[in-house]
Amino acid sequence: MSPLKIFLIEDDPFFGEALKYFLKQNPDFDVYLFKSGKECLSNLYKKPDIICLDFGLPDITGDKLLKKIQETNDKIPVIIISGQENIEVAVDFLKSGAKDYIVKNEHTKDILWNSIGKIRENLVLVNEVEDLKEQLEQKFSFENTIIGQSESIKSVFNKINKSINTNINVSITGETGTGKEVVAKAIHYNSERKNKPFIAINMAAIPKELMESDFFGHEIGAFTGANSRSIGKFEQANGGTIFLDEIAELDLNLQSKLLRVLQEREVVRLGGNTKIKFDARLIIATHKDLAQEVKKGNFREDLYYRIIGLPIELPPLRERGNDTLLLAKYFIDLFTKDNKMKTITLSKEAKDKLLKYSFPGNIRELKSVIDLACVMSDGKEILADDLTFTSINTTDFFLSEEKTLKEYTAEIIIHYLKKNNNDVLKTAKKLDIGKSTIYNLIQSLTPQK
Repeated sequence: MSPLKIFLIEDDPFFGEALKYFLKQNPDFDVYLFKSGKECLSNLYKKPDIICLDFGLPDITGDKLLKKIQETNDKIPVIIISGQENIEVAVDFLKSGAKDYIVKNEHTKDILWNSIGKIRENLVLVNEVEDLKEQLEQKFSFENTIIGQSESIKSVFNKINKSINTNINVSITGETGTGKEVVAKAIHYNSERKNKPFIAINMAAIPKELMESDFFGHEIGAFTGANSRSIGKFEQANGGTIFLDEIAELDLNLQSKLLRVLQEREVVRLGGNTKIKFDARLIIATHKDLAQEVKKGNFREDLYYRIIGLPIELPPLRERGNDTLLLAKYFIDLFTKDNKMKTITLSKEAKDKLLKYSFPGNIRELKSVIDLACVMSDGKEILADDLTFTSINTTDFFLSEEKTLKEYTAEIIIHYLKKNNNDVLKTAKKLDIGKSTIYNLIQSLTPQK
């Protein structure tokens, strides 16, 4: 931390110089001595870290000077040094925002030293928090977290940009491993709520019997073992964002309670009667088709329409073309930096191997593959043999269900059309088929008027 800039306002020259000399024993203290309130105010442009002011100044009283300082910058900690031992005066100053009130006596110097030390510790913490906020903003900026240039991911960027300017609910869908929580955090940390909590709940990870307490909190004695009050996730998220991951796993009974909470914007802790208002933005995610879950009777229709908001569908990695290589490079750079390794590149054969693989585990699987490849490489270049695919799903994704040859052919063509951003010529060349075959398929899939 840079030297602490301290303003000392004291009209008694002997006492002022004595305090200044004492404080300057710490080489990290940069002390300025002023004899009047006017001098202090005219020098606030120097941005002091702490102001220590005498209660009885010749040109202005301590309370008025405190108010003027706060009008200029209410973040500056102010310590009052006074000859008055009146408790009511001290309390009034503290209520007005002064950080400390010190009485002039033989212990003043030591007490002031300790008070400045505590304030400095707090300033260090505040600066660390600000640094962390900046890091979070950088960490969750679109450029640093959502890597890609494909048309499908650009569509995702467009919807994220629309979502951050409002408080509309957002529903994120996509296969497991496509980065749903990353998108949720990107929305939160780029919105006006970025300085408030981001509370994430994974529905699949919480036992059903604990969900209600985890969501809404409980009072002492609400159930066996409830020995203290617990604040629920919705209260914790007040002012910020609550992210409900894998919401399709939510128990039907709790779905009705969640619906009421979202409608009323208030919760009641288990075992309590008090209605607690909250203001939290809702983002939900699932790898399932919620509309189909509604049709199956697994998800309430009224809750579905309450939470659906702005839908964002994340494309699987196999449909993002060269984004696979961009992400691979990002993960290589990340791994080498974290492990203090030199730069590692991808060979042409390795790139081809990555582009031909379907990645059923999506981005999460790609990161795992790249991390291992960095370890297995010679430390300079990743070769094709360094890439090991250990997916649990060893069956090609086109063979996941029984279909006719014609249906498989159509699915393969549609897959490569999406991968090549609907470029018919490129797709025909890739599959070694005629363009007319693709055009005939497109025509057969187009509804006739």
